[in-house]
Amino acid sequence: MDAFIRFTNQTQGRDRLFRATQYTCMLLRYLLEPKAGKEKVVMKLKKLESSVSTGRKWFRLGNVVHAVQATEQSIHATDLVPRLCLTLANLNRVIYFICDTILWVRSVGLTSGINKERWRTRAARHYCCSLLLSLVRDLYEISLQMEQVIHDKAKKEKSASQDPRGYSVADEETEWLQSFLLLLFRSLKRHPPLLLDTVKNLCDILNPLDQLGICKSNPGIIGLVGLVSSIAGMITVAYPQMKLKTR
Repeated sequence: MDAFIRFTNQTQGRDRLFRATQYTCMLLRYLLEPKAGKEKVVMKLKKLESSVSTGRKWFRLGNVVHAVQATEQSIHATDLVPRLCLTLANLNRVIYFICDTILWVRSVGLTSGINKERWRTRAARHYCCSLLLSLVRDLYEISLQMEQVIHDKAKKEKSASQDPRGYSVADEETEWLQSFLLLLFRSLKRHPPLLLDTVKNLCDILNPLDQLGICKSNPGIIGLVGLVSSIAGMITVAYPQMKLKTR
């Protein structure tokens, strides 16, 4: 109970919880819509989804400041690739949250001179760029982990004098794809924060790709990947040690 209270006391924790609720409603609504006699349930889910989405917009109002702070921190990363990817990703997040705030101002009726579709497309574009750069960083980290797995295995076998030729992934699997997948599995297994971050970014990117018309998806898929991403985000908020650290 104490852990749940600490989680909900955080703005990010409440946002992740609302986000999971929003995408759960979207997924359930998609599954129930084709079924007869479920009209009332679908309508309630739609209203709840809309209410939760509106609530999340309030939580995101201060995210511009957080994104600026994250940008300042990423500039000091020691490794060039994460420094470049994270800095550019966070800059795109700053612009995305600015666009999101403008859309919020438009939605609450504070002004009517804003082209909603234009700003929504602009927000989706910068959000997509941010996620793509984050995925590049994830791929770089994965490649480092794979190299480390190979190095550790070769060192272990060399010390045991089991294989003087050194380690080769192909020794375990005859097929290249199987060998690669085995190495990838071992690399992610030894680094859970990297696995969570990669899964989260892969799931998140489907939403802006759908909005931009690059890769069209249905509400069921968006709801499912959004729920998976939200759960991954909730884990990193509840357990900070599971958040991928910057080198």
